[in-house]
Parts: sequence; C-alpha cells; structure tokens
Amino acid sequence: MKNNNEKLAAILARLDQLSYIRLDKIPEIDLYMDQVTSFMEDHLKKTKRSPEDKVLTKTMINNYAKNRLLPPPVKKKYSREHILLLLFIYYYKNLLSFSDIEQLFRPITEQHFNTLAQLSLSDIYQEVFSLEHSQMERLKEDTRIKFEAASATFANAEEEEREYLQLFAFISELAFDVYLKKQMIENLLDQLRQEGSPAEPNKKNDKNR
Repeated sequence: MKNNNEKLAAILARLDQLSYIRLDKIPEIDLYMDQVTSFMEDHLKKTKRSPEDKVLTKTMINNYAKNRLLPPPVKKKYSREHILLLLFIYYYKNLLSFSDIEQLFRPITEQHFNTLAQLSLSDIYQEVFSLEHSQMERLKEDTRIKFEAASATFANAEEEEREYLQLFAFISELAFDVYLKKQMIENLLDQLRQEGSPAEPNKKNDKNR
C-alpha cells in the first residue's frame, strides 16, 4: 500500500499527463458524429477515470444540442467550431449545470460561432488554453502546500490511524477548494443573468452529462 507521500507523487505525475488538445490537432474538415466521438476518445482518453468510461457519446452530443449548448450540425456534419465547443463543454460539464453552461456560452456562440467576427472561436480557444502551463504549475505548488499543511495535522493521533486522518484532511482541503471555486463561478454566472443581456436560459434536465 502506498504511503501518503507516494500518493502525492502519483497525483502530481498524473497531472503531468493531462493537457489540452492543441489547436493544430483539431481537424479543419467537417466530421460525422462517429468521427467526432472517435476524435474526442483518442485525444482525451488520459483524462478518463476508468478505461470503460466514455469521453463523449452520441447521446451526449444530442443532449448538448437539445439544451442549446451546441449549435446543430450542418447536413449531419460537425465543424471545427463544434469540436471546440465540445471541448469546452467537456471541462465544464462536471462542474456546472447545463443552464449555467448555456448562459456562459451564449455570447460566444452568438458572436463567434460561424461568424466573420474579428476573433474566431479558434482564437478564443487558443487564448484561453495558452494559460494552461502556468496554471498547471500553480496548481502543483498549491497542492504541495495543502499536502504539507495536512501532514502537520493529527499529531496526537495513534500512529496506525494518523496517516489516514492526514490523507482525509488533505482530500478535504482539495474538496473545499473546489467548493469555493464553484461558488465563485456560480456567483459570476448569476451576475451575468442579473445584468440581463441575453434572455433567460432554457432550463432542462441535466441527464446524460
């Protein structure tokens, strides 16, 4: 069984395996749905928790379109812009509701999806994910700090229980961090709604996410 230091090394090593899909890897030709799901599976398989998990399914794509997160395909084909939106959805879907994602995406899809805007959706994707490397390094450092703080807890606990309690404290720190950041994101989205620019989003069931 791994000790806590080995567990930390393992999760930091896993972070090193994760990266966004570079823009030059995204096809410029339109794809059928099966090709889209295959592309996502090939390029995001390292992010899966279990080998049997699916990165993207036909049901998911149809559900995203039904909930207005994704514009409909043209003649059953999905453009590069569709794939870029699907990648954003992939990162948001386990954190936010469909109505929140739709609220966030609406100005992007209205102004930058298949338009002649100065900034294309590709430009936005590239700019956002250009922050990835520095963010990853900050995340690793913050994780180490949390681990060290948790390792200093339960000093008076019985030795055979101390390591698990310290691991519990570390996981709780990580969870609380996610909770607070989720609160901040939801607050920002609520402010967008209150500002009232686009119409109130269509609230539908968030199944098959």
